[in-house]
Amino acid sequence: MVIKNYKSSQGKEPNTTVQEERNQTGVTHSNTYKRWLRVAVYTFFVISGQSVATILGRIYYDNGGNSKWLATVVQLVGFPVLLPYYLLSIKTHTTTTHRDDGKAASLKNRVLVYVVLGVLVGADCYLYSIGLLYLPVSTYSLICASQLAFNAFFSYFLNSQKLTPIILNSLLLLTISSTLLAFNNEDSNSQKVTKAQYVTSFLCTIGASAGFGLVLSLQQLAFRRVLKRQTFTEVMDMIIYMSLVASCVSLVGLFASSEWKTLSSEMDNYKLGKVSYVMNLVWTAITWQVFNIGGTGLIFELSSLFSNAISVLGLPVVPIMAVIIFHDKMNGLKVISMILAIWGFMSYVYQHYLDDKNLKRSVGIQRVESSDTTEAEGPNGQKIETSAS
Repeated sequence: MVIKNYKSSQGKEPNTTVQEERNQTGVTHSNTYKRWLRVAVYTFFVISGQSVATILGRIYYDNGGNSKWLATVVQLVGFPVLLPYYLLSIKTHTTTTHRDDGKAASLKNRVLVYVVLGVLVGADCYLYSIGLLYLPVSTYSLICASQLAFNAFFSYFLNSQKLTPIILNSLLLLTISSTLLAFNNEDSNSQKVTKAQYVTSFLCTIGASAGFGLVLSLQQLAFRRVLKRQTFTEVMDMIIYMSLVASCVSLVGLFASSEWKTLSSEMDNYKLGKVSYVMNLVWTAITWQVFNIGGTGLIFELSSLFSNAISVLGLPVVPIMAVIIFHDKMNGLKVISMILAIWGFMSYVYQHYLDDKNLKRSVGIQRVESSDTTEAEGPNGQKIETSAS
């Protein structure tokens, strides 16, 4: 037994250890609930934003829209709607809410990060636009599930993401799910699609999914290695400046390709009318920004792989909406592909559950070890610390 004396001005010092531990536990639980509430909100943003934006993109093409670069621009150009929220919220997020590893990055490094990621995002969105042009929206959304596999692949090399057997099973299922759709050459209801067009859109969608997985992994790497802090300000700066660069890239593409010359006639000939044409573009831009907020927020709270998995969670939503709105055919191959994709996603969720459970268990063990040392009161009012030795 180890005995230590502690001086007290009154000869007796009240024991506040238990109360402090209770207060600390209460604060921890409160922070945990707030964190998962934020995760729930970000998840809703990702699923709803992605689903609505994809449907609006299909409506644009089906009713006379033909500009791939304009479809790319509206995915990116809506970022100014974030500025009022950014300015109003920054006062309440002045402290670090996640991690601060030291000095802020230099201006040169920040610019480099935003430019590189912005260019990649601009090119990625263009590939998505080509993919949605010729593919039925249900097929398109199912292929996009492969982005989870690409993200895990890049995260393994860039962010030391562990690839457990369950994760590998998830990635295999998602890969098979997308591969099956390569043999599902079908025409959309609005136009005849040649085999070459179908293959082109299929490959572009696969390429876009790979690019999206890479961008998410690079974002997480940038937060950890370059920016070295993950605060509200850093997250919003990442979204806004990256979107600004990507918007400039897409606008250059729009004018360089001369597609801008046909936009006036495209609006005049739009089947649903000029007002619907404008509203479609506006709401597509807004919903993609909702998706971006949710995706980046999930990277901020958890990881890029989890953010990507949540975007895959919306997988069943778009095909079902496509069957109802566009009367897409849901044949046996698509059903099998969807089941495999959902199975792959659930495998990943189960692995995340196991990781979270193990983390809680390790924290509990640490608390038990820290409580092995107890205090008692001596006969003269002094504190006696007892511990096993």
